Amino acid sequence: MASHIVGYPRMGPKRELKFALESFWDGKSSAEDLEKVAADLRASIWKQMSEAGIKYIPSNTFSYYDQVLDTTAMLGAVPDRYSWTGGEIGHSTYFSIARGNATVPAMEMTKWFDTNYHFIVPELSPATKFSYASHKAVSEYKEAKALGVDTVPVLVGPVSYLLLSKAAKGVEKSFSLLSLLDSILPIYKEVVTELKAAGASWIQFDEPTLVKDLAAHELAAFSSAYAALESALSGLNVLIETYFADVPAESYKTLTSLSGVTAYGFDLVRGTKTLELIKSAGIPSGKYLFAGVVDGRNIWADDLAASLSTLQSLEAVVGKDKLVVSTSCSLMHTAVDLVNETKLDSEIKSWLAFAAQKVVEVNALGKALAGLKDEAYFAANAAAQASRRSSPRVNNEEVQKAAAALKGSDHRRATPVSARLDAQQKKLNLPILPTTTIGSFPQTMDLRRVRREYKAKKISEEEYVSAIKEEISKVVKIQEELDIDVLVHGEPERNDMVEYFGEQLSGFAFTANGWVQSYGSRCVKPPIIYGDVSRPNPMTVFWSKMAQDMTPRPMKGMLTGPVTILNWSFVRNDQPRFETCYQIALAIKKEVEDLEAGGIQVIQIDEAALREGLPLRKSEHAFYLDWAVHSFRITNCGVQDTTQIHTHMCYSNFNDIIHSIINMDADVITIENSRSDEKLLSVFREGVTYGAGIGPGVYDIHSPRIPSTEEIADRVNKMLAVLDTNILWVNPDCGLKTRKYTEVKPALTNMVAAAKLIRTQLAAVL
Repeated sequence: MASHIVGYPRMGPKRELKFALESFWDGKSSAEDLEKVAADLRASIWKQMSEAGIKYIPSNTFSYYDQVLDTTAMLGAVPDRYSWTGGEIGHSTYFSIARGNATVPAMEMTKWFDTNYHFIVPELSPATKFSYASHKAVSEYKEAKALGVDTVPVLVGPVSYLLLSKAAKGVEKSFSLLSLLDSILPIYKEVVTELKAAGASWIQFDEPTLVKDLAAHELAAFSSAYAALESALSGLNVLIETYFADVPAESYKTLTSLSGVTAYGFDLVRGTKTLELIKSAGIPSGKYLFAGVVDGRNIWADDLAASLSTLQSLEAVVGKDKLVVSTSCSLMHTAVDLVNETKLDSEIKSWLAFAAQKVVEVNALGKALAGLKDEAYFAANAAAQASRRSSPRVNNEEVQKAAAALKGSDHRRATPVSARLDAQQKKLNLPILPTTTIGSFPQTMDLRRVRREYKAKKISEEEYVSAIKEEISKVVKIQEELDIDVLVHGEPERNDMVEYFGEQLSGFAFTANGWVQSYGSRCVKPPIIYGDVSRPNPMTVFWSKMAQDMTPRPMKGMLTGPVTILNWSFVRNDQPRFETCYQIALAIKKEVEDLEAGGIQVIQIDEAALREGLPLRKSEHAFYLDWAVHSFRITNCGVQDTTQIHTHMCYSNFNDIIHSIINMDADVITIENSRSDEKLLSVFREGVTYGAGIGPGVYDIHSPRIPSTEEIADRVNKMLAVLDTNILWVNPDCGLKTRKYTEVKPALTNMVAAAKLIRTQLAAVL
């Protein structure tokens, strides 16, 4: 029985690619050095899968930034502002698109479906000129073949590419992105022709937009695209891969009717309804079913007995020789290798499987279907499953009762937001257009060393506290010198906004090397929520009070919200996600109340990932938004009217959930805006009334580019055209931890100058 992996993590078990990219960006290493690290990682990945017995091994899933940007490069779809003159796209153009440069901003970045991975959004227009400008897919296939590994080249499908794109600025609203289909298909044909000539026998097109709610004309585009590609694809086996959700019935019908397609890949972990659809509607005769039964988005060991049962039921539908065992999606959304976790609790470790272990699980299931079941391996897996179900570490009756008691109340603050803002202003006495930042300040090498040495017990707690206090003092002084109105302590004690809280909450476990790529070189190490969640002790009060004592200006207490902690963790799969979220909300509520009691007047509860968790199907939106927004309100429902509650959101499309954002009932929301071409402001132009404080980001912190005072002032003036002066805040898009002080100081200087300039202009008018 054959086996298949949709995709694999790129960063390497020790984040080798991250460090190679950052060294290259800093000018400390050459392009050749970067390419050597990348080639070694690719070779290791292909070898690992080959030795594990995987038949269908992917290539062209390795990327220096993301697979959509790679496709933009392949198609030569480079906006004019990057001054690309044609030919093969090199590192300079590629990374300028992704990160911006000294003179040109980066393209928009947004979340990849409902994951914490990001992609660079293509900007297209009727004038976009396409050309075959990156031969990466073919060169990587040849590279693997030279190593003795025959791979399945993976391309982002042409229709999904267009549906994930956006119209360039200034393009008529009537413009349809799908109208460009005939313009990009010739390049896809060139790529396919070269792959065939290189010896490829299979090709995988990722068309994940098929799981979304698509209109009839969008579904028709899939039929048109693959009919047009059919002659070029002749002689190749063609797999169309979907993931992250159920495929709707109409989309399933379209998919299984596509011309020239040999195989269909489905996520059967998050797509349980698709499983029933396969059984009821069937698969066209002679076609392959790539059954994604091993979860590519979580770290729990597969229940092999349950997956084997599912696969056996599918054999009756497609036949033994046409069934391929697969992962539910790319394994890039999980950690790399459990072998590297030498300090993880042994019982919890027995419940887990990272990417390397999932490859083994896929192959074991394939062998079991072929009658070569490894009884010892299956028995060990069954024992681990039973251990997890019965472990007393998982369940806490007191926590479960407290969460159950939440039913029956909406946990909304009693006083309307307008009255609360008045009470807060009397206490805080802020100017119009108050300035602030989102929370974190640059994480220097020295700061990282201090945290690392403290964790390794190389320095004492007293030395650690002294070093962090010194860093907080530096950050406070910088903000006071810049004349920022509401300060932050810079979060020097935190490596990660979720990991920091998870380390202090019960029910969480942590890895040493469980890194997952978020975008570019940015990696996160998600906590593992294995049991019921509670807060044994205060988590941030000590540092927040210390920082507030250093300044007469308001100091924000900085917390991560329950929905973001949930969505940025590997979450237990033995109870509904909303139950876990309510438990986290109760833990954060205790922290909020302790901060208030400690004299903190402004408390920010970040919900950066609330939009990210929105289900891909509209029919599921209302239920998710109800419990997600409710969870946020639980955290702060008990504070006084004079305590100002902030929240922050970033790098998603918020326009379609603006009413739920209003329903969160925060006093102030800071929200990403600048990198997405101020798309957020359109909802206010279209008549949405927002009465709470709001700070749409005035500059993009994911680019090293420093915006001018005039540029920021222009952005603020655009905001004032649709928002009242007395509710508008001025702030960056997101936290500053990934930037350098040489970038942060001038950018914030210009931001404050812009706010003061407009205050002066407004005062002159009055």
